[in-house]
Amino acid sequence: MLVERLMQVALLGSEWVLWLLIALSVISVAVMIERFWYFRGNAAAWERLQARVEPLLRTGDLKGLAEVLGTWPGSEAEVLRAGLDGARKDREAAEKMVHAALTTERQRLERRLSILGTLGNNAPFIGLFGTVLGIIRAFHDLSLDTRGGAGTVMAGISEALVATAAGLFVAIPAVIAYNYFVRRTARAIARAQAAADTLIAFMPASGTADATERASPGGRV
Repeated sequence: MLVERLMQVALLGSEWVLWLLIALSVISVAVMIERFWYFRGNAAAWERLQARVEPLLRTGDLKGLAEVLGTWPGSEAEVLRAGLDGARKDREAAEKMVHAALTTERQRLERRLSILGTLGNNAPFIGLFGTVLGIIRAFHDLSLDTRGGAGTVMAGISEALVATAAGLFVAIPAVIAYNYFVRRTARAIARAQAAADTLIAFMPASGTADATERASPGGRV
């Protein structure tokens, strides 16, 4: 009884698997485009900001740095703002704030990358599943019409193999994009870490009224 029900599902063939793979490919491309523009905007924001903040970081001008950062977009700016918030207390607080901001920004940078990783790992198996279903259907059709011979089976198998090809077509770009965005994430986090380390290096060792005043855009806590 169970075998018969499973056979009815298998005889649907691989066409529905192909439609599933098409839907997954659309999702994959959408994630790639969204992440590409996000990383591009993040890198562009840092390029514009870097020339302005590097002199301030090296001179320890926390007040000037806070004024420049303002509401500047980008992961690096978020980490620097967190460091400045911690500077209002002391260096230890700044280090903890920077660590927390780096964790948050890493999660933001890695958002939706799990979709690409999952598709890259599992799309070939989905395609293979479709191929198996197609082969089952081909042999079943042969059992109903033995006059078709090997030609009927070969035609069914060749159609079934399209599902495997479609699975690879979805998986390969997803894997490439996933590895690319992982590298972009690592570079963005490294830039933010380097900027934060420079900020902390030139920060007063303990919280003082002068450090608090310099870290605040308005000169007050």
